[in-house]
Amino acid sequence: MIILTTENGARCATRDGAPPPPQPEQGNHRQSGGVIHAALPEQGRKTGGKRYRPAITPLAKQRATPYNWHILATHASCIQLTSQHFLIDGPAGRLEAAGDMPSGECRGIALVAHPHPLHGGTMDNKVVTTLAKTFTRLGMAAFRLNFRGVGQSAGEFDQGIGETDDMLALANHARGELGKLPIMLAGFSFGGYVQTRVLKQIEAQRLVLVAPAVKHFEVGAVPADTLVIHGEQDEVVPLADMLDWARPQNLPITVVPGAGHFFHGQLNLLAQIVANSCRC
Repeated sequence: MIILTTENGARCATRDGAPPPPQPEQGNHRQSGGVIHAALPEQGRKTGGKRYRPAITPLAKQRATPYNWHILATHASCIQLTSQHFLIDGPAGRLEAAGDMPSGECRGIALVAHPHPLHGGTMDNKVVTTLAKTFTRLGMAAFRLNFRGVGQSAGEFDQGIGETDDMLALANHARGELGKLPIMLAGFSFGGYVQTRVLKQIEAQRLVLVAPAVKHFEVGAVPADTLVIHGEQDEVVPLADMLDWARPQNLPITVVPGAGHFFHGQLNLLAQIVANSCRC
């Protein structure tokens, strides 16, 4: 079965053997088994209103003052903050991290993992920051970090094993600051692989994977409600490999027509898909 999400949100489906409904040229792709969700591009919406932007403590100053995170958390309510950078203690040394807070009540914690450290992946990757901003708009505190060996983070690349421990350290830090709020795990590419490993060690409300690196790492089975988003023309992790991974799990995949691995020109649509799926 192919399920198409159109620009206005309408959904239509075809059964095997039945003629498919008319599809716009921009979203055509062939069926490769399993269930495919193809989201057709829609212009992103802008949010209005002004946000208070407090001063950010430079990392250099934080080395003298190891932790300087200005959060008031009372009954799971958070003051309005954006992109506070800080350092935390990790298994291999200090880890550079950042947090984005919602404008109102904080209803959860989102941990976002970046792509491959040896291929330019950082916590400032556009897909990663898009996910973080989307989660804050959904009322969650979004935390991300640079894996060991990236930016100001100590250590060296560890094939996803040490990086899993890095994310667990970030989870412990977030819980220490905000209490036991529900956790959402999200990862892009290599970061998606890492988050599937993290999920085995902590309880999470939802898992969001964007172009997970199933071709390059042994990504295990994931929960049935996992949101998986993939580009039709992904040049790093081909869609066929993604479907081969998803098919034995009978796992639906949201396919963005025409999108490559980094979702150039499609970040607004990516944010919309996540927001529509993860809104609670």
